[in-house]
Amino acid sequence: MNLSMALKKKDVILLDGAIGTELDKHGLMGRARPNLDNPEVVLEIQREYARCGCDAITTNTLTMNRIYIETHKVGVSVQDVNRAGVEIAKKAAGEGQYVLGNISSTGQLLEPYGTYKETQFYDAFREQAGILAESGVDGFIIETVFDLREAMCALRACKDNFPLPVIASIAFASEANGGRTMMGDSAQQCAKNLTDGGADVIGANCGEIDPAQMAVIVSVLKSATSLPVLAQPNAGKPKLVDNETIFEMAPDDFARGIAECISAGARIVGGCCGTTPEHIVAVAGLLKRDGQ
Repeated sequence: MNLSMALKKKDVILLDGAIGTELDKHGLMGRARPNLDNPEVVLEIQREYARCGCDAITTNTLTMNRIYIETHKVGVSVQDVNRAGVEIAKKAAGEGQYVLGNISSTGQLLEPYGTYKETQFYDAFREQAGILAESGVDGFIIETVFDLREAMCALRACKDNFPLPVIASIAFASEANGGRTMMGDSAQQCAKNLTDGGADVIGANCGEIDPAQMAVIVSVLKSATSLPVLAQPNAGKPKLVDNETIFEMAPDDFARGIAECISAGARIVGGCCGTTPEHIVAVAGLLKRDGQ
């Protein structure tokens, strides 16, 4: 069954959890270099997630577009880092597990708040998506985007050029007032625009909200679209302790939050920052008990 069919037929699809915060535990800050310098560490993290029984593994390619790489002076080749990310994820994935090509923010702002034009964002996302597609991903996941306009650039770049399903997920700063991004986009507007733009799944991940608050966002998204809805919350709200960002939510509490998201209408679930294989195991157990 290909990913497009699974999105239509499966009751609930389970994704993996965080990669960035797991790499931090190994002293490997940043996403880019480990794919090239420490691929065995990335592979082991992703194999741990694969053993949790999730349905898909996400490539370690978040923000690895040309604009982010060049403006942040990451010092890697766009092609090499993305290709390596897919190769590692494909090695980690077991039989029947899909590989999602991960695309995220450029780290810059569009005019008039920044200096970039939508065409520049589009070109950067098209280049990255092309490398991911050529390397053999089963679909794309656009995630952790704080600006709806940027998300639409990424969505168009994927849908205009490649025949693969696209999950488009927004990071929300608050569940209040109908859900709002950092840029003031409402959850309802995000749902409408992403649906009209041809996304196969829309959803929410990361942000400044906990799993229960994300359930509120899910309900808004669900009311505004007929598409499947994704929820990938962090392991609770981030806290700054001794200049270190930590996430304290235990796996069982996280699973209960995911249950709320499913009750609100989410059909694709997983974890974002601070989540571990233990969090995904807890969610897998929940889904098994519920017969999903």
